[in-house]
Amino acid sequence: MTDQIQNTADTQAPAEEKVSFGFEDVSADEKVSRVKGVFRSVAGKYDLMNDLMSAGVHRVWKTMTMDRLNPQPGESFLDVAGGTGDLSLAFLKRARLQGERHGRHHVRANAIVCDINDAMLAAGRERDDVARVADQMSWVCGDAMALPFEDNTVDALAISFGIRNVADIDKAFREFRRVLKPGGRFACLEFSHMTATPLQEAYDLYSFNVIPKLGDWVAGDAPSYQYLVESIRRFPKQDEVLRRIEEAGFSNVSCTNFTGGIAALHFGWAV
Repeated sequence: MTDQIQNTADTQAPAEEKVSFGFEDVSADEKVSRVKGVFRSVAGKYDLMNDLMSAGVHRVWKTMTMDRLNPQPGESFLDVAGGTGDLSLAFLKRARLQGERHGRHHVRANAIVCDINDAMLAAGRERDDVARVADQMSWVCGDAMALPFEDNTVDALAISFGIRNVADIDKAFREFRRVLKPGGRFACLEFSHMTATPLQEAYDLYSFNVIPKLGDWVAGDAPSYQYLVESIRRFPKQDEVLRRIEEAGFSNVSCTNFTGGIAALHFGWAV
């Protein structure tokens, strides 16, 4: 009888690995589904809430990210979890200015906004500033863990405030490396961890007490913004993210903390 029980136990399938959804641990499939729900709910107020939550500082962080990417005329840019297209618009503008500066105004860059959420893409297409560069932008509904693009096809790739929402971060990093051309640049801008404990405590106090209430007031959705602050606290620290990007095959990986570590930019090369 004992042997029979042991043999039955040995044939049972292993328990499904859990991933974080805020402070909850859920299956990878459930996280994907619930993240879609969060961003479908907040899509209409996404840009406004980003400005309010960060007092507009997220735009400074994105500008510094673009400084590192250094867009050039004729390049292709993939904006993963690109939402409403902030980074893509900035990339195209920088590339155009570079072209005008060096007499290559006729050579245009192109950008692909790839997001798993159709509501976010729809909100991006409706932006007034998108209309001016519509022929240089593509909008693709796709998963960061299984990008619908061929190997070695883009010159630069970025993900801005989206990697913590991915169910398998390591799989996404490998996908990013796969689609980049040799010598391509990768930028990962994400909310992170403060560099000093007192600052972290103050930031947590603000995050957990203000941001969900702000989300309720502006977007009518406190739970989605409660998830936001919880997901930031569960996200790996800067050194761990750097190690995982290196393990995905990137070289010369660096990390730059912004505003004391509220956000961090990880940057690497596909060489």
